[in-house]
Amino acid sequence: MRGRAPHRRPRRAEPALLWTRKSESTAGADLLAVGLGNPGPAYAKTLHNVGADVVALLAERYGERLRPSRELALTAEVKLDGKRLVLAFPQTFMNESGRSVARLVKRFKVTDMAKLLIVHDELDLPPGAVKVKAGGGLAGHNGLRSIKAWLRSDEFSRVRIGIGKPPGGKEHGVDHVLSAPSRADRRRLEVAVEVAADAVVMVLERGVAATQNELNAREV
Repeated sequence: MRGRAPHRRPRRAEPALLWTRKSESTAGADLLAVGLGNPGPAYAKTLHNVGADVVALLAERYGERLRPSRELALTAEVKLDGKRLVLAFPQTFMNESGRSVARLVKRFKVTDMAKLLIVHDELDLPPGAVKVKAGGGLAGHNGLRSIKAWLRSDEFSRVRIGIGKPPGGKEHGVDHVLSAPSRADRRRLEVAVEVAADAVVMVLERGVAATQNELNAREV
């Protein structure tokens, strides 16, 4: 029997292409912001979990709590100027993020991939940099790869938080992302999480293109 990564084999009860099916209800999310990371206290302060830190901060800002849901995620909902912002942190491990995201997309009736915003760590950006991107490549990120496999699309939007490349080269990437930030980088990343949270709200209010134009021109 040939081995295959679990996130590349959607289960029968959770078909891919869920995002293409329009619901009869109009009560969908205006923006579904998913912060990637690994569940559990052992991973809470690691570089790989900065995306999860962003949605946790947003829930705290607006007086909400992330609570367990049937979608294999912690979720919270916020109403801002009449718009519905859904925050989520998948409780699958990073490599299987797509299992949870596919369920979230179905529940919150996200039919436009611009309304799915994935917040994640990015090796190709210097520590503390925050950039917004609409669709495109995966840059070797296993969480993004899983989401693409389950949705059969890479057109979702992203907020990318730079964590820098591993000091010992590419072969040390796993150790790097599962480590805590250095003392020098810790403050940069604390600021980056705040900036990324602001970016999520900006995407909700003004859209991805306007947020890109304003945020991506900033220096780290």
